[in-house]
Amino acid sequence: MNLRSLGPGLLIVFWLAADSHAATCESLQALSIKNTTITQAESVAAGALSLTGAGQQSAPQSAAFKQLPAFCRVAATLRPSTGSDIKIEVWMPLEGWNGKFQAVGNGGYAGSITYTSGQIGVERGMAEALKGRYATASTDTGHTGNTPAPFLGHPDKLVDFGYRAVHEMTVAAKAIVNAFYGRAPRFSYWNGCSTGGRQGLMQAQRFPDDYDGIIAGAPANPWSRLASWNVYIGQVNLQDPASTIPAAKYPMIHQAVLNACDTVDGLKDGLIDDPGRCAFDFKVLECKGADSPGCLTARQVESARKITGPAVRPSTGETILHGLALGTELGWAAKTGGPEPNALGTDFFKYVVFKDAGWNWRSFDFDSASALADEIGAATLNAGADLRVFKQQGRKLLLYHGWSDQNFSPALTLAYYNGVVQAVGSSKIGEWLRLFLAPGMGHCGGGEGPNAFDAVGALDQWVEKGTAPDQIVATRRTDGKVDRTRPLCPYPQVAKYKGSGSIDDATSFVCRKP
Repeated sequence: MNLRSLGPGLLIVFWLAADSHAATCESLQALSIKNTTITQAESVAAGALSLTGAGQQSAPQSAAFKQLPAFCRVAATLRPSTGSDIKIEVWMPLEGWNGKFQAVGNGGYAGSITYTSGQIGVERGMAEALKGRYATASTDTGHTGNTPAPFLGHPDKLVDFGYRAVHEMTVAAKAIVNAFYGRAPRFSYWNGCSTGGRQGLMQAQRFPDDYDGIIAGAPANPWSRLASWNVYIGQVNLQDPASTIPAAKYPMIHQAVLNACDTVDGLKDGLIDDPGRCAFDFKVLECKGADSPGCLTARQVESARKITGPAVRPSTGETILHGLALGTELGWAAKTGGPEPNALGTDFFKYVVFKDAGWNWRSFDFDSASALADEIGAATLNAGADLRVFKQQGRKLLLYHGWSDQNFSPALTLAYYNGVVQAVGSSKIGEWLRLFLAPGMGHCGGGEGPNAFDAVGALDQWVEKGTAPDQIVATRRTDGKVDRTRPLCPYPQVAKYKGSGSIDDATSFVCRKP
């Protein structure tokens, strides 16, 4: 049969219908791939997946696994270098494969396979990908546990975490998919947020051949500077108890910020459309007399300013990172809840920068330590903005970030986007790169604003049909019920109210430049 004569539509139908496999699942145990040892290859019946071992399977995972179709589960260990020990898994539907591959990213310091996203909203786990009939893969990036402790004395593991593990996983996973189905995926996608977002940017920069389309949500980039900022912001808030803002005051601060910033966009809806357009000084909350729940002491005012302000390296005057955006106040505990700064930062300095597990954050000198962190970690961990090859090859990059991200500022992603424009050029930028900023959305989901949306579907249409997403409708649920929808718009556009209709209905808004 001449497949070309079928035409593109019928060819896709033929592809989807062809469920015969070139190999049995179990026979993949003997598959030979460079630097790869396959340790498990077994067929799993629909809804029958169970992770063995104490504490390995949570209740949400169990619920997600019950919805899975029958699939071939392959586990492997990759050793591209002497010190590498990268674990991966590849899952492939036994029936109804859509002909595509979707790899999923990690969070934090990784150290485990991303079986489920663990969050309703922007789905990015292996289980969610498999339910969509994608072949899928994930990696622990070469170590166990959400900590960089294994990097101490093992520089190969830092490189694996930085960029190598994801690429090696991608190469091995595609080989496994090809061996099982007897054909390569028609399209390959990356789907990650936070660390997974940074991993996606690394793929676009270093290995542009790996993926046709990449979803990079709230990318934790530049990593070395995020680590410095985490220790800095923790130290200025926790070193002296007088500077610490009690969590009980967060709602009061948040309400004051909302009162000042909500209507800047012309609509009172409980959301800050663009925190950068609102000038708010925490000085207005300073106590007139004694400290009380409804005000901030002078020291607490200064702490709030530093949480949301730029972190400036004193010796050079360089801003190394922007603080959290206005509107994040309910989530400040993630960075200043104590009793120590966030471990993403302190562990990085213990095990990577100073290589001393006993290092004490109270001795942290922001000026010199942040420079040393860049010197040691930037080349391995920070994704660059030169995506010329990625663009030339016709790839697509979909960025998103919540304005109310409590872990780090969306200003980082805006800076990255602008860096790409500077490196590649602004001409026809929207044909291959789009950024969506979500008012009221927290880190990779959650928050007071609409925060659940189908990024994978948008990328599918963009890559396969050339239809760039002019908007992505996001949903907010309260007590399990949808109570607000809102379009997310490609930057620099924002969602503007048409002047009529419910402010809780996406159809009442249009995307346009502010």
